Amino acid sequence: MQTIILDASQIEKKITRIAYEIYEEHADDKEIVLAGVVEGGYALAQKISQALKKISPLKVTLLKININKKTPSKETAVSIDKKENLSGKTIILVDDVLNTGKILSYSMKIFLQSPVKSIRVAVLVDRNHSLFPIKADYSGISIATTLQEHITVNLEAKGKESVILKD
Repeated sequence: MQTIILDASQIEKKITRIAYEIYEEHADDKEIVLAGVVEGGYALAQKISQALKKISPLKVTLLKININKKTPSKETAVSIDKKENLSGKTIILVDDVLNTGKILSYSMKIFLQSPVKSIRVAVLVDRNHSLFPIKADYSGISIATTLQEHITVNLEAKGKESVILKD
């Protein structure tokens, strides 16, 4: 069975709210870095970036985090798509769904090699199943699910974006 949790207009409102929250917290910064986990996290980071550009003067740098989700602990499992000076910058890790926190934990590793100002987490859906010490600082929706249920996020088709819960 499938249940639509968020439709396109609801997703747009959630992304706008996340952008406002980010801007409110980081209004004194000149620049922030949105680092999206491939695939869904990067698509969400792009949308948050667009929303931020409409409402704030912040310079937004987009980075794509490539991670081998099957073996994230391997030394070469995590990389970013471009070399960027991250010193003193605020990094916002972005993923579509926060489930156990494993992927975001390993994604964070690459940013801990620089003296960044802070690291925050933004997700569209927080499933509340943390096994790793990761919490969402900005989330579109927090939903209690069972481990057997699956959340599917579609951010690719303009006007047809959706968040679906599958039993």
